[in-house]
Amino acid sequence: MLRAVAGKDVVLTLVGESGTGKEILARRAHELSGRRAGPFIPINSAAIPEALFESELFGHERGAFTGAAELVKGKVEAAQGGTLFLDEIGEMALGAQAKLLRFLESRRFMRVGGHTKLHADVRLVCATLRPLEDDVRS
Repeated sequence: MLRAVAGKDVVLTLVGESGTGKEILARRAHELSGRRAGPFIPINSAAIPEALFESELFGHERGAFTGAAELVKGKVEAAQGGTLFLDEIGEMALGAQAKLLRFLESRRFMRVGGHTKLHADVRLVCATLRPLEDDVRS
């Protein structure tokens, strides 16, 4: 099944228990895709506090907040031309989900503190422990 979807430039969601190899499958999907020459950037969504999520994903400009001494590119920019793997997406805070959705709809984003919309050509692969349909229903 992975071979059938790996070559398609669509969002891929992998569902399975901890330790079942979701990240291995995500990497394999990247290797089988037309994006294999680009980077594979993994993010553990559950490990990033909501307050830092936007900066981690989209980066920030110098002076955007206390301690932002320089421009920092986010994971989306780092994944340019490749695959962004969001592990444990079901654990992501709702506010962070809204920001991610906005990016997915347009593939455009702004760094925190920025004024310029940037474009990113990335494929998104997500993984979760539980079927997300259950969360949507509840």
